[in-house]
Amino acid sequence: MRAPAGVLLFLLLAPVAGAQSGAKDAPQAPGKQTQYGIAPATPASGPVAIPIDAVKEADIRRLMDVVGTRKLMAETMDNMEKNLRPTLTASLPPGDDRAKLIDLFLEKFATRSHDLIPKLIDMAVLTYDKYLTDDDVKGLIAFYQTPIGQKMNSVLPKIVIEMQTQGQKLGEQEGRNTMLEVLAEHPEIVKAIKDQRSAPAPAPAK
Repeated sequence: MRAPAGVLLFLLLAPVAGAQSGAKDAPQAPGKQTQYGIAPATPASGPVAIPIDAVKEADIRRLMDVVGTRKLMAETMDNMEKNLRPTLTASLPPGDDRAKLIDLFLEKFATRSHDLIPKLIDMAVLTYDKYLTDDDVKGLIAFYQTPIGQKMNSVLPKIVIEMQTQGQKLGEQEGRNTMLEVLAEHPEIVKAIKDQRSAPAPAPAK
């Protein structure tokens, strides 16, 4: 969904981000490595149990319909697949079969990822139930059916992306400036780093 989209996008993207960031450090299960060092993951569990009030559940699902949650999830999955191709190309060893392997993977991943959408919807229902009352949900439904609510639903993703981009650039700039100030205040550290770089490499142990 778009607004409030943070919870849903987190549900979609956090597992992928975690898999990418931890891929190099994650231990492999003995006897389960493949040609590319990939260990099979634990199979996904079944449907998510929804132990909440039936009326509130229906209202939450209605809110998701109003703001286009399912459509956004599908779009997110499609973008994820596009972004995975260069990542996989860079991660896998070159060879005649690399492109074929990636094509086969993305084809299967597209089917399986879209099959996950109902389960993600169920997970989102539980998250909304945790943080919102039924009156909150009804109020959001009413708001997002107004012209200003529809506009907010449309522009919020652009606002979030633009603010994230600006924040990242500002943070990088301040990081560089801070490092320059620290180095200027501590020339002895600069000298030590230069001495280390110019020192000859130690001879290999025999």
